[in-house]
Amino acid sequence: MSPVRRCSRTACGRPAVATLTYVYADSTAVLGPLATYAEPHCYDLCAEHSERLTAPRGWEVVRLADTGGPTRPSGDDLEALANAVREAARPQERAAEAGGGGPGAADPMEVARRGHLRVLKSPDS
Repeated sequence: MSPVRRCSRTACGRPAVATLTYVYADSTAVLGPLATYAEPHCYDLCAEHSERLTAPRGWEVVRLADTGGPTRPSGDDLEALANAVREAARPQERAAEAGGGGPGAADPMEVARRGHLRVLKSPDS
């Protein structure tokens, strides 16, 4: 199987560059940049078919501008991810001490806990 997604139009084997989605409630066809994943109710179109797209009478075509190529993570994003991984790897006692309380200190906003889920007080109460 080819890693390149192909145009959904019959007998067209060109690579897809745009994704078409229909919003039936608004009678709108939305044509935007190629979606990250192939969705069952969306249609991938090549450049030629996306340029020639027309909608049924009474429908509107919304063409979303392509903002360029795929964005790559910046150095700040990667550093933040590395810091989050380091923080998650710290033992629980040291993390509690860094927060100002001892190992048994509880969050004053926390009302109850069940496993990894917490119930918090409303900020306005």
